[in-house]
Amino acid sequence: MTSEAQTAPPAGMFGRVHTAIKGGLFRHAGLRGYILLSPTLLVLVGAMCLPVGILAVYSLWTQTGVEIDHTLTLANYLKIFNKLSYMLLIGKSVLISLTVTVATVLLAYPIAYFIAFKIKRHKIVWLILITIPFVTSYLLRVFAWKIILGYNGIINSGLKWLGVIDEPLTFLLHNPTAVVITLAHAWAPIAILPIFVSLEKMDRSLLEAATDLGDSPLQRFLRVTLPLSIPGVVAASMLVFIPTVGDYITPQLVGGPDGMMVGSLMHAMFFRANDWPLGSALAIVSALAITVTSLGVWFLTKQARERAV
Repeated sequence: MTSEAQTAPPAGMFGRVHTAIKGGLFRHAGLRGYILLSPTLLVLVGAMCLPVGILAVYSLWTQTGVEIDHTLTLANYLKIFNKLSYMLLIGKSVLISLTVTVATVLLAYPIAYFIAFKIKRHKIVWLILITIPFVTSYLLRVFAWKIILGYNGIINSGLKWLGVIDEPLTFLLHNPTAVVITLAHAWAPIAILPIFVSLEKMDRSLLEAATDLGDSPLQRFLRVTLPLSIPGVVAASMLVFIPTVGDYITPQLVGGPDGMMVGSLMHAMFFRANDWPLGSALAIVSALAITVTSLGVWFLTKQARERAV
């Protein structure tokens, strides 16, 4: 059999389709990449869109006792927007998550900077050490902070032993501050990685040029290093902000009534009140609040970078 016969396209309609696809889609490198990724993309889109679609449908139904009324209505959304406590709780959750994001980035950036610029060998060892906390359960780490911040915890016991206080401090636990501290510690390793990548791939010649032009180390950081690392900071911020808004384990264990977040309310609606439609509507509204806030942060960051340039 000749090589021409082996490579000849199939005859008939299938052959024409084969030729059109080969000459059209596969001619563009970008389209070839998407075609190769299409199975994975389909799984990811399905895994993301299907649950959101189910929540959206549930949110348009209503709970009547133990039965669900499948009549489409916006009653759950009207209930959320008309009840001030729900809206305040969503706003409070967003504010706590923004505080956690800022605290986490401030913790993560110096560590990422140290690894990227000060460590010359075995950086992978340092990165592995950063991920060690994920070997332990997230729940155990939250419980550890509950012990540290507790009424008879490590901080209070240490301060009493040193004679700094006579009675244990009661403001360390069961408040938003405890939630921020616990979440910032839990998510700091995740925030370090994108910031490190952004700093590591930075062109070092730009730093040398800034030094040659007379910039001090602080000026070089503010003018060169920080602006060029903004993509990593934004990525780290999104990785922390988006999941912490819906966190309900941490507020429940260390937040108390004052540290309650919208995730705790959604958990109560789904598994205690058995009101899945209202819980779904809360989830959709929270997702919209996260999206709007994330877009706002991205827009402000983009404007700041354009002004810096």
